[in-house]
Amino acid sequence: MSLYRALPSVDACLKALETLFPAVPHAVLAAHVRRGLDDLRSGIREGRITSADELALPAVVSRIGSAVDEAEKPKLRRVINGAGVVVHTNLGRSVLAREAQEAVRVAAEGYCNLEFDLATGERGHRMDLVEGLLCDITGAEAALVVNNNAAAVLLMLDTLCKGGEVVISRGQLVEVGGSFRIPDVMARSGATLREVGATNRTHLADYEEALNESTRALLWVHPSNYRIIGFHSSVPARELSDFAHSKGLPMLEDLGSGSLIDLSPWGLHDEPTVPEVVRSGVDVVTFSGDKVLGGPQAGIIVGKKEYISRMKRNQLLRALRCDKLTLAALEATLRLYRDRDVALSSIPTLRRLTMSAGELRLRAEALRDALLPALGTEGSPLAALSLKEGFSRVGGGSFPEQGMATTLVCIRPLACSAVELRERLLAADIPVAGRLEDEYFMLDPRTIEDAVFETIAAMLASALG
Repeated sequence: MSLYRALPSVDACLKALETLFPAVPHAVLAAHVRRGLDDLRSGIREGRITSADELALPAVVSRIGSAVDEAEKPKLRRVINGAGVVVHTNLGRSVLAREAQEAVRVAAEGYCNLEFDLATGERGHRMDLVEGLLCDITGAEAALVVNNNAAAVLLMLDTLCKGGEVVISRGQLVEVGGSFRIPDVMARSGATLREVGATNRTHLADYEEALNESTRALLWVHPSNYRIIGFHSSVPARELSDFAHSKGLPMLEDLGSGSLIDLSPWGLHDEPTVPEVVRSGVDVVTFSGDKVLGGPQAGIIVGKKEYISRMKRNQLLRALRCDKLTLAALEATLRLYRDRDVALSSIPTLRRLTMSAGELRLRAEALRDALLPALGTEGSPLAALSLKEGFSRVGGGSFPEQGMATTLVCIRPLACSAVELRERLLAADIPVAGRLEDEYFMLDPRTIEDAVFETIAAMLASALG
């Protein structure tokens, strides 16, 4: 009972905490105090707390204050990506260009002409903000933007194929991240799936045999996140487009990543660009705005005006449309694509995908040198540093199995394991994500900006110390 009596009062704890956290509402602090005191009572009851020193006001305030401090951190936080995955889905995919960041700030801080025609003073259309740019860049007749590519596929099929059949190769019935399955989306759209061919081989005759009075379209799904190797074949998109048109049917393609620039000069192959697909005769193409394109999360639909116009009239569009912040970021990003060299230098995703092995070696050396002061003294080192040749990944389901040469900075902690170091760095004020390999925690400079080298050094010093 003496331990229970040693517990400080709620008022005493609140008075101390309100001095430490003046911006936290009184009711929130009071709830933390009550939870903290309840936990201490449980500790006494269960025999985990046996000393009155643990119940002194400073100790209790420190304990509850730690909980308040953790709870008051934003749930969505900045993370330094040292993993070398450029389009890292778990870390928010593409980093926006500075121009896109500024456009979001302008749209967020005041009113804007989201659906207001400044020339007439009448109501306008939000799609007008980006449709012209998308048509100019891709060569399409019309364009539409929704909140992600899954929504784009859903809207396309619901509008053009609902109540009918869609013919698709069995080898393209894919599942991508987050358990997003093409067959399930097709079912939600009200379209019936008609599978043709085998997993590894599909011929034009397979498509022809599947056609009937219920057929609404042919669909091609680009295998963004996997590859079939060995004995396999498929009908090229241009040939399939010609066949679909000869039968009076639209040719649809879910391109997935949606690259607007050919990246093959930098060793990234087998990913057709959107303009190439449009030129091949495909009637409607869907792709993501936040993968290789390097913009915000969005589902972009481009193609023939007659089909896009039908989608614009679909009532489902209201549930799938983008907000002003997304459109602001997308417009600013697309403007950069009007000049190829500007896009390559200004859009972080493109810049990181096109870094040379030599440049990455120099950046790895600079990162290593920046981290050296965090390793302790020469006589009492806390970790060992080394460099190692390795590979980065594009990520986001793009260019699977195509590694990009890089140089990794390898940290081997001496007083803890690499797993423990990783846990500490993820718990840092600014979390640092990296790779684990054997006894090493590794950082890839491809996805780390020079400006945060010193920040990483500070987080590492704290974690090792």
